[in-house]
Amino acid sequence: MRVFNGIDELAAAVGEQLGQSDWREITQDQVDLFADATGDHQWIHVDPAKAKGGPFGGTIAHGYLTLSLLPVLVAQIFRVEGVSMGLNYGTNKVRFPAPVPVGSKVGASAQLVELTPSAIGSQAVIRVTIEIDGGAKPGCVADVVWVYVP
Repeated sequence: MRVFNGIDELAAAVGEQLGQSDWREITQDQVDLFADATGDHQWIHVDPAKAKGGPFGGTIAHGYLTLSLLPVLVAQIFRVEGVSMGLNYGTNKVRFPAPVPVGSKVGASAQLVELTPSAIGSQAVIRVTIEIDGGAKPGCVADVVWVYVP
């Protein structure tokens, strides 16, 4: 875990890779609960028997489920101390280059793309890449925006 003591230390890391999270298994239970929470019960996510004969050879995680893992994975990579709070401001760009099979493991890496002043503090753009263990392409690449308030 990389710890930044204030915005000045964070600013010095623009362009750098910030680290890597641990691997986390994607389970069918997780996918089913996500389907229930979002109402997205498409068979490629929730019907293992049908999905076995489908285009991916089994069930896959929802793209948005993969994206929703960012907070837990990024929390293992870095944190900024010496600020009153960090706010999730949104996402500039999200792509899902490869399906994430149920039973696979995913882990994230993060790169600080930019840090600019904002009306209430400093706005950081972090490129988070969620890799699939043994996969040729990532499951998700997202430019996530956080605002750090002094």
